Order: sequence, then structure tokens, then C-alpha cells
Amino acid sequence: MQATKAAVKAMVVNRIGDYGLMLGILFGYLMFHSFDYAVVFSLVPLYLSFPINVFGFQFTGLELMAFCMFIGVMGKSAQFGLHVWLPDAMEGPTPVSALIHAATMVTAGVFIIIRCSPLFTYATSTLALVTFFGALTAIFAGTVGAFQLDIKKIIAYSTCSQLGYMVLSAGLSLYGLAFFHLFNHAFFKALLFLGAGAVIHALSDAQDLRRMGGLIHILPWTYMAFFLGSLSLMGFPFFSGFYSKDMILEYLGIIYRADASFAGFLAFATVSFTSYYSVKLLYMVFYAEPQGFKRSYENVHESGWPMTIALIVLAILSIFSGVLFQDYFMGVGSNVFGTSIYSWFPYHPISIHGLPLLYKHLPLIFTVIGFYTYIILNYGYEEYIYRLSQRYNFIYAFFNKK
Repeated sequence: MQATKAAVKAMVVNRIGDYGLMLGILFGYLMFHSFDYAVVFSLVPLYLSFPINVFGFQFTGLELMAFCMFIGVMGKSAQFGLHVWLPDAMEGPTPVSALIHAATMVTAGVFIIIRCSPLFTYATSTLALVTFFGALTAIFAGTVGAFQLDIKKIIAYSTCSQLGYMVLSAGLSLYGLAFFHLFNHAFFKALLFLGAGAVIHALSDAQDLRRMGGLIHILPWTYMAFFLGSLSLMGFPFFSGFYSKDMILEYLGIIYRADASFAGFLAFATVSFTSYYSVKLLYMVFYAEPQGFKRSYENVHESGWPMTIALIVLAILSIFSGVLFQDYFMGVGSNVFGTSIYSWFPYHPISIHGLPLLYKHLPLIFTVIGFYTYIILNYGYEEYIYRLSQRYNFIYAFFNKK
């Protein structure tokens, strides 16, 4: 019954987005008399003041077209307001969730903005709105995810939050960087969902974090995959998420726009919430004392080799995709996008190297703040060290010696 309701909810909400996208396409045909990308994008500068009357009100054609298309983006990529279908979609099978949240459906909206960059770049008012909704979605999904107790819903809100980062980046005219984060996100988010699926399967379909715990020794492969995926999600240095998400945050320091300053405040706050719920997942699933029913733990076992191999491959990509593809997507002189992307912003990768060292370390500082906030609020620092030291004898010996 719940799965049926979730499916209906996803369909209805996405129809709202699809209706906005359809209106945007029809407004574009009204102006340009063509559906061809090359024709439309080449004529955009000539139609900056083209008026369109809707119900007696006059709008700028480009702004109206971009705004309607952004409604479609909000539906597909679960931006604030049309995000309500995404957490309920977790009723579906976990491997399907991994595919949808990592590489297909929810990223389609971000790709629309990137592919239609010539249109959005000239629609400056809509572009500011894109920035605002991206930052708002990131912080909203991060705060909601921090208080969830369903393992899949936490990862779902995490997806929503990361999509906010991508939309925020596109709103700042950093379309290539938005695509780079979309690319890296696919690996560690698929890894987290498959890891969550392995945990749920091992515990006889339990999804409540309050019925988990103590799995670090029983499911070592799943734990290692989940641990690496969480570090990449948090943007820990030298993992894939670090190279894309931190670059977005660094560019917020050199773009002098009012909306960029506001978005930067929300984006940095989101970093702490991301760290908070990532540590919450790791601690309650693997480190904490077992809280589930005895019969759930009697038959706990690792997934089969097909799942384990998939986890290993995704874990490797979650570690190395950022450093391997950084120069390919964002390097000096890289022309991977050709003429597909157009931006007002003069993109120079070297420009962020002049930022103060403290600003470059801010994402890591906010990550550490989120980590210790969860530990102190929920368990206390001393109890955490005691539990951790009991699991690792060398830490136990070190603290006993002290």
C-alpha cells in the first residue's frame, strides 16, 4: 500500500514539473519557431527583450521560458517545493534506488540547466532564482536528513542536498563544475545505496537505525564500502567528493554577487549537516551496541559476490574519480564541453588558488564541526572514545596509558 502511494505521489509531483518544462518548450517555439538546440541558442542574444503576454501580464520571453524550464528542473531534481516525492520513492527496491539517485532520473534536471546554459546565462533573473533554490534545497535537505531514522531516507535526503549543490553551481554559471560534481556524485551515492541495501538484506529487511548496530565485525566488506562512500560524501580530502564539492565552495569566495554571498552561507552550513548525518549512519549501523532483535542477527551475512564486487568497484571509483578526472573536466585549457556550455563567468581554474588558506580549509573545519556535534550531543566525547577504544585494542591501550 505504501509503495503504491509513493508511486502515485512521485507521478503527480513530476507531472507538475513536466507541465512547466512543456510550457517552457512551447514559449521557446513561440519565440524562435524551432526546437533545434543550435537554432535556439544562436538566436538567444537577439531576443533579450522579446515580450510575451500571459493573462494580460507582460513578461520577458527569455525569462519566462527559463523560469518554466526551471520548474521542470525542480520536479525532476527534487528542488525545494517539489522535493516531496523523493523520500517516499525509497519504497522501491534498493538497487533501483541506487540507479535512480546516482545516474538517471534525479540528475536529469541538473543536466537540463547545463545543456541549456546559453538560455539560462542570458536569463539573469532566473539564474539568480536557480542559485537561491539550489542553496535552499541543500540546507533544507541536510537539516531534514540529520533527524531521519530510516537508513534509506537519510541517503535520499543526502541526494536531495547534493542536487542542491549542483543546481547552486549551475546558478553561479559554473556549469562545467556542476557536471563534474554530478559525475563524482554518481559513484559514491550508488555505493551508499548498495551498501544500505546490503545492510537491510543482512538484517532481514530492517531499515530503522534503532534496530541496528554492531555490524562492523559481522559485515566488514559492507562497512568498508559504506565508510569510504561516507567520506566521499562528506568531501573528506582526496576523496572524489572533495574535488568537486570543495571547488564549488571555493568559487563562492571569488564570485562577487549578492546571491553568491547568501548561497555561500547556506552551502557552508550544509557541510556540517552532511557530516552530522554521515557520522550518524556510520555510528548507529556499525559502531553502536546492537539494538535489533536477536533473530535479526542470527543469520547476518555478507551479500553474494556480485554485490561485493559492485561495492568494491564503486568504492575504488569513489576514491579516485575526482583526482583522475579533475583535469579532464576542470583543468586549464580543457575543452571537453566544447561549445555546449556558455557562461558569462570567465572560468579560470587558477583564480581560486589565490584564496586565503583559511578559506580553503573552511569545508574541512565545518565537516569536523558536524562530526563532533553529533558525538557530543548524542553520546558525549568520553563515551565515544571509550566505545571506540574497546573495538580497537591499540587505541584502548593508548588511552589507558595516558
